[in-house]
Amino acid sequence: MPAPESNAQQPQLSDEEIAYVNSLFDAAREGKNDYLREALQAGVPANLTNGKGDTLLNLAAYQEQEETVFMLLEHGADTERVSDVGFTALVCAVFRGNEPITRKLLEAGAGQATGNQHAQDVAKVFGQEHLLPVLQEFEPRES
Repeated sequence: MPAPESNAQQPQLSDEEIAYVNSLFDAAREGKNDYLREALQAGVPANLTNGKGDTLLNLAAYQEQEETVFMLLEHGADTERVSDVGFTALVCAVFRGNEPITRKLLEAGAGQATGNQHAQDVAKVFGQEHLLPVLQEFEPRES
């Protein structure tokens, strides 16, 4: 009796499909909001993740695409997704020193300790101390 197959065959994407998916990551990086919005409305998941574990939100935050970050959050992007190297969108925004994106992510519930580094440590190490008051404003209050 043959052993049951443990790994079901994974669906393969065509070159055209791969190019389309890659174009979505490019759109997040470049702030092509109309293109990205259309894809999200057509059913592309807001938490689409590339081979490095980067989400659309991570890439938009790192590239300081404020409107793209805001739109992705409106479409349900998860602030707690961690890339393969341990970064969240919040850490990306703090690293880049972008206060509006940092604030918006915190308002959306981003955890400062999610991933490999605490957001406040990133601010201190990378010279973004101007964000410390914003980060401290969103610290959980002790009872």
